[in-house]
Amino acid sequence: MQKQCLECGEKIVGRIDKKFCSDGCRNTYNNRINKDSKNLIRNTNNWLRKNYRILEELNPDKKTKTSRAKLIEKGFDFNYITSIYTTKAGTVYYFVYDQGYLPLENDFYALVKRE
Repeated sequence: MQKQCLECGEKIVGRIDKKFCSDGCRNTYNNRINKDSKNLIRNTNNWLRKNYRILEELNPDKKTKTSRAKLIEKGFDFNYITSIYTTKAGTVYYFVYDQGYLPLENDFYALVKRE
C-alpha cells in the first residue's frame, strides 16, 4: 500500500515514515495548520515591540517621567507587558522586556530601564 502526501495526495517515494512528497507540501501543510495561533503570536509580538519602542523613545536617559496622555498619543497599549516587578515596599513596576513604568499620581508615570 502506497502512502499519500498529507497536503496534495501524491504518492510518497522514499523513507517509510515520510508524510509529505516535498518540502513545499510540508511547509504549506504546517502553515495552514498553525495559521490561527501564528496570527495571535505575531499580533502580540507586534504590540510588545511597539510598546518597547515607545518606552525606549520616551526614556533615553534610563529614568524619566511622562504623562499617560503622552504614552497614549504615541500609541502605547497598557494591556501588553512582559513582566511585573513588585518591590519589598509593595511598589509595582510593569515591564516590556527591560523598559518599565511605574504608575504615579495624577496620571503620570515614572519610566525606568532595568540594568
